[in-house]
Amino acid sequence: MGKILIVDDEKGMRELLSIMLKKLGHEPVTAENGQKAIKLIKDDIFDLVVTDVKMPKAGGIEVLKAVKEVSPETVVIMITAFATAETAVEAMKEGAYDYITKPFKVDEIKLILRNALEKRKLRAENVLLKREVEAGKGLGNFVGRSAAILKVFDMIEKVADKPSTVLITGESGTGKELAARALHNTGVRRDKPFVYIHCGALPEQLLESELFGHMKGSFTGAVDNKEGLFEVAQGGTVFLDEISETTQTFQVKLLHVMQEREFKRVGGTVDIKVDVRVIAASNRDLQDEVRKGSFREDLFYRLNVIPMQMPPLRERRDDIPMLVEHFLKKYRKEGGAERVSQDAMRLFMDYNWPGNVRELENIIERAGALSGGRAITPEHLPAEMLGKGGPICLLPASLPEEGVDLEKSLDGIEKDYLVKALERTGGAKMEAARLLGLSFPSFRHRLKKYGIE
Repeated sequence: MGKILIVDDEKGMRELLSIMLKKLGHEPVTAENGQKAIKLIKDDIFDLVVTDVKMPKAGGIEVLKAVKEVSPETVVIMITAFATAETAVEAMKEGAYDYITKPFKVDEIKLILRNALEKRKLRAENVLLKREVEAGKGLGNFVGRSAAILKVFDMIEKVADKPSTVLITGESGTGKELAARALHNTGVRRDKPFVYIHCGALPEQLLESELFGHMKGSFTGAVDNKEGLFEVAQGGTVFLDEISETTQTFQVKLLHVMQEREFKRVGGTVDIKVDVRVIAASNRDLQDEVRKGSFREDLFYRLNVIPMQMPPLRERRDDIPMLVEHFLKKYRKEGGAERVSQDAMRLFMDYNWPGNVRELENIIERAGALSGGRAITPEHLPAEMLGKGGPICLLPASLPEEGVDLEKSLDGIEKDYLVKALERTGGAKMEAARLLGLSFPSFRHRLKKYGIE
């Protein structure tokens, strides 16, 4: 399935193609002239563009040239009622995939669209594989061919060489760190350092010291001068994971570094110039955090130059068999399972995967160990995958006439689960965080939010 731009000055043609594409499961976007189409092409990524040749405000050839300039991997099909050999030759020279004359049969264009999208998919895979070979690493740990993950690959390919800051968002376990490493390893900075830091795992003073370095005696324990990770990463990439876990005091200092490309070590007086690309990631909605007042708006806009959304596994189910085989192969040499039975695979395909790819990998590792190195069957899978003890429905039977305070209600539920998890584990916070499917920094943040000791 693909995102397809239809460009035609005839309203009837746009509607006909839109209806046909929606029935086939595609996502059509329309433009009534070439000028509007070119603007859309610059603002979004399309898998396929179907464009009329003769139109007011920029014709089909201009649309074709704009596509090839902005997104070379996008496939373009030209449609016209006035076909000439010269126009066809020009379109093919500029990189059009095919050239169709009106009137056409619906079955004919369906076939051409299917073949064009398949070519688009293969072309994207080939480009990424080529980059991976050239770099000697890169996207090898990314597995999948679904439309959702191919869009991520497409974005990585498009912006890997750019110096702009990238903000990667998505649920826990969707592969945000993999995406950051792929951006670095396939870009022009690939031969320079890639520095990773989990912002939620360190208190503010230590985080500042790690990133910016410190001078001897600047705080208790600072027995020597120390380079910060921004200095270590000179010319390379700094990846700030879980950026939402930082304090506003730290955010001010980070904003200064990103704006001025310089910083001072903790306790230092000398400005240190730095050339790094910053990639940040968060599993929380930073715009929502800005509204709540816990994240600075100016830093959000400085980070969100190029947004990249990682799709949850439930939106890329076509990739599950490939991911299963990938993790089977990974753990086979450690005595893991040889294969997954058909019944177990059906459960893999039907499960909602709240923990995403990370949860899938953990289950393959655990089930493989339980299988004794043979086949993973349903008996080796956790209860939640079998429909026993799955997610509990927290919704009330009905909405009260007077309405509800939704935020207060959800806060109450969240606080109650935090307390219950701590009671069950006897106060062991790491284990309580695991029971709730949270990272420890995120769990700690929630305890602080509700004042739970």
